[in-house]
Amino acid sequence: MADIEAQIAIDSDETDSAYGDDSGSDTTSLKSAIVNYKYRNGRRYHAYKEGSYWGPNDEKQADQLDIFHHICLLLLDGELHLAPISKNPMQVLDIGTGTGIWAIDFADRYPSAEVLGTDLSPTQPSMVPPNLRFEVDDCTEPWLYRKDYFDFIHVRSLFGSVADWPAFYKECYDHLQPGGYIEQLETSVAPTSDDGSMLPDSMFDQWGKISLMLGEKFGKSLNTVNEQKAGIEAAGFINVVEHRWKVPIGGWPSDKRYKEIGRYNQVHWDQGIEGWCMYLLTTLLGWSLEEVQVYLAKVRAELRDKTIHAYQEISLVYGQKPPLPKKDDD
Repeated sequence: MADIEAQIAIDSDETDSAYGDDSGSDTTSLKSAIVNYKYRNGRRYHAYKEGSYWGPNDEKQADQLDIFHHICLLLLDGELHLAPISKNPMQVLDIGTGTGIWAIDFADRYPSAEVLGTDLSPTQPSMVPPNLRFEVDDCTEPWLYRKDYFDFIHVRSLFGSVADWPAFYKECYDHLQPGGYIEQLETSVAPTSDDGSMLPDSMFDQWGKISLMLGEKFGKSLNTVNEQKAGIEAAGFINVVEHRWKVPIGGWPSDKRYKEIGRYNQVHWDQGIEGWCMYLLTTLLGWSLEEVQVYLAKVRAELRDKTIHAYQEISLVYGQKPPLPKKDDD
């Protein structure tokens, strides 16, 4: 496991001027999917397996997902993955593809690959590379693909989406070719700070506690960032490697790279927080729309407070399905 960075240095002259304070299972082909979305509290949600996922699938949330993809590219120095896959991958599965942006980039970068992106929502673009297709699918149902088929399975931001992780990882294991890789990237939902600037009972602190509690009530953990490595290892994968980063919320770091990442992450939070909590707070805790909006206003106030040096952690874990034993040449 790569060691997580030490405490991030703070820029005492940070102004955030560039962004401003106001920045805030049956597989179904997309060709035959019926777009019959559900609307709650002014947000649009998927209709297929309604209620199994908490996130909206509207344009506002799509923008948030694309911002996060950019943050991941900055963290990974422009790479789409860290797993040491073949230079010419053949069969690639992107689970929970969202807007499809990772799958599109991967298909462009690896023309040898046949890339399949799956999601509960058919919201991906129609103009995509010829070696990419999207399907509506529920990854928590038994998989219908051929066993030992994919050479790379990519997973990102499935926190709060899977009730039975051992079953999910078993499907990944069974459907990877021997020697193939799984890679999963997840984010913590509970911010923290190294210098004590994020006080106990602050809105960030409350956000983390409430979010983790909502995941428990929903029956799908929101603490996947701290659970995925053990889950992948328990499934039988070998050569498991974890990388972790502290991702600032805001442009407070003195380091130029982390300042840029933090500014994008501030926009990411401002864009995403309503969608992250609206469904769970209103359905599980019975909050009214007005109560949620008051709560979000308080969280956004802390997002813009430059004296709070909060960050969240991102974990990327990859592992390999054991290769077949080498044949004896004798």
